[in-house]
Amino acid sequence: MIRSVVRGFGASLPKRVMTNSEMEEKVDTSDEWIVQRTGIRQRYIAGEGETTASLGEAAARAALANAGLTPADLDLIILATSTPDNTFPATAVNIQNRLGMHHGAAFDIQAVCSGFVYAVTTADAYIRGGLAKRVLVIGAETFSRLLDWDDRTTCVLFGDGAGAIVLEAQEGGGTTADRGVLTAQLRSDGAHREKLYVDGGPSTTGTVGHLRMEGREVFKHAVGMITDVIEAAFEATGTTADDLDWLVPHQANRRIIDGSARKLGIPLEKVVVTVDLHGNTSAASIPLALSVAASDGRIKKGDLVLLEAMGGGFTWGSVLLRW
Repeated sequence: MIRSVVRGFGASLPKRVMTNSEMEEKVDTSDEWIVQRTGIRQRYIAGEGETTASLGEAAARAALANAGLTPADLDLIILATSTPDNTFPATAVNIQNRLGMHHGAAFDIQAVCSGFVYAVTTADAYIRGGLAKRVLVIGAETFSRLLDWDDRTTCVLFGDGAGAIVLEAQEGGGTTADRGVLTAQLRSDGAHREKLYVDGGPSTTGTVGHLRMEGREVFKHAVGMITDVIEAAFEATGTTADDLDWLVPHQANRRIIDGSARKLGIPLEKVVVTVDLHGNTSAASIPLALSVAASDGRIKKGDLVLLEAMGGGFTWGSVLLRW
């Protein structure tokens, strides 16, 4: 059978680092409070000339270089983002043009923090369906531009950045020993919209709006929803937490990450954590974490890797793959 195998990876971050001590100067908060509640120590903030498209392009070029490929080798670009450069056209088309790619197709996908999981799942469907041989999947965000910098409960949490992978069609034997995507589980429930949303949009206010969040409610639902899609991945493949080499979760909050791992019996030493470095970069957080762990040699060829995320909507999902 055809599998969607990770051929390359890459990442890009803005130049500016904003530490918790700098946050203390902006709002009534403290480094101690932020670290204790979230695990975040710093985040990257996009500056003038840095956009979702520019960060996404840089991550894409890094992933292509790592794969030993060029834009000419791609059939499709899928960008997961909640912060497009323009309402339209899709920022993926902008990135496509920046890469000098004038064939194939490109589009955005929007599932907030679950966006990268949704995008990988969509790319896998295209590859398994024979519609594409190589797909560039990007998660890129400039979430700092959605923040209310007077709201201390949200502005300390988020950052900007981009990560990307190249997925390639390769033949597998149809077992869990195959490299590539083994299963994907997606969920959503719009009844939770008011718990995490942006209070603006072209069709309602004609503005971009600001991010609004009921933190306790999000936390309350997160561990259960994450556990749901991880257990579904194990059931679909006949694997268990013991078989995992790495859990690469959405980097929203260290307490959510640790709580989910404990509930599933996944040792914390098998969990890739970058929330301290990047903050919550929404759809960019998983590919950024993948890039860090693959670059430093933790994630190696043949490793069983589980991706999971939950985002506004609510949306949530998981992808189990062999690297």
